Amino acid sequence: MTVSLGELVDLDRYPIDQPDSPGYQAAVGHARDGLRSVGCAVIKDLVLPDGLTRLGEEIWDRKDTTHFSTQVINPYFHFHHNDEYADDHPMNTFLERSSGFIPGDSWEDTTAMRFLFEHPAVTSFLADCLEIPELYPYADPLAGLTANILDPGQQFTWHFDTNEFAVTVLVEEADEGGLFEYVPAIRSDGDEGFTHIQQVLEGGRTGVHTLDLRPGDLQIFRGRYSLHSVSRVASDSKPRHAAIFAYTEQPDVIGRLERTQQLFGRVLQAHIDAEEQRVRSDALID
Repeated sequence: MTVSLGELVDLDRYPIDQPDSPGYQAAVGHARDGLRSVGCAVIKDLVLPDGLTRLGEEIWDRKDTTHFSTQVINPYFHFHHNDEYADDHPMNTFLERSSGFIPGDSWEDTTAMRFLFEHPAVTSFLADCLEIPELYPYADPLAGLTANILDPGQQFTWHFDTNEFAVTVLVEEADEGGLFEYVPAIRSDGDEGFTHIQQVLEGGRTGVHTLDLRPGDLQIFRGRYSLHSVSRVASDSKPRHAAIFAYTEQPDVIGRLERTQQLFGRVLQAHIDAEEQRVRSDALID
């Protein structure tokens, strides 16, 4: 079954396929303002209701391929005590992560999800919002295109991303819980921000933003520098489903071996080969 961009995206409100139009420029300007000020932009109701229905059906059809895991991790996805740091340090503060991911190799080329993820108009629009010359769909065969699944009782605790930015579309929201929260720019290339991070891990709310996301909203988020989480979905709630679109500024990028194993429960030969050749882009803790 084929699909067009106009069947998925509200092109009347957001003409992302017409970069010279006033509507396109307004959407880009709004996104840039959010990314510059708080490291996050939300394009409300970008995906049409019929498009959401299709994306939602595709997630449910593939939900049996979800890799669920429960771990007790620090914000850097480590789960072992580090004797180089105090016990009350972010490196040694471990919280529950319980969630799942539908991996990239579950999404056939014919799916609306992959169509939207790889569409040139989408990638060009996102690059303009991020003020970078060009974006490429993340080439990682598992982590490029995914869906994050939070079933009742699950949460995705405070953490940082390995990619500088992430793009998500909320497809189904929880009845209670499942709120996206973040602290923008809590760390930088020159400062890990440990003191503020520890305050948040211990329940502090200074600098914490909570987003009022609704199904159909697209979010662009600088998750490499901003601590973030999705709060626990209530035990009697319906699940929270979100599409995760990962992009890179360079082509043919493959994810890190350890993080891939944690999130998907397996790695492929492509991950092993990439790890042997990897050059780090920053010195931040993963």
